[in-house]
Amino acid sequence: EVQLVESGGGLVQAGGSLRLSCAASGFTFDDYAIGWFRQAPGKGQEEISCIGSRDGSTGYEASVKGRFTISINNAKDTVYLQMNSLKPEDTAVYYCAAASGSERLCRGGMDEYGNWGQGTQVTVSS
Repeated sequence: EVQLVESGGGLVQAGGSLRLSCAASGFTFDDYAIGWFRQAPGKGQEEISCIGSRDGSTGYEASVKGRFTISINNAKDTVYLQMNSLKPEDTAVYYCAAASGSERLCRGGMDEYGNWGQGTQVTVSS
């Protein structure tokens, strides 16, 4: 069964850090674009970062650039999102999504990706 499994969410104070993981199960990230999305209460999904599995090219949404870092461990078929200097407005459910074709990064919508995970909650207290 093809799955993406996110982990690493939790409750953290403003200014703190969390590292999210997105592990592939049933397939490998050999030529994939992987995106991290988030959805805050009452808001739509937004893609905040992406990475290409072949060359590690990355992209970031403006509000997280400089604070979040996306990376990939191809040996473990796992993508990470290191989140530093967290703010209360970062509170959301975070999802990862993957699609074949690593050259096409940051596709904008989860429906542009073929696989996505169940999400992990991140709550940042002020």
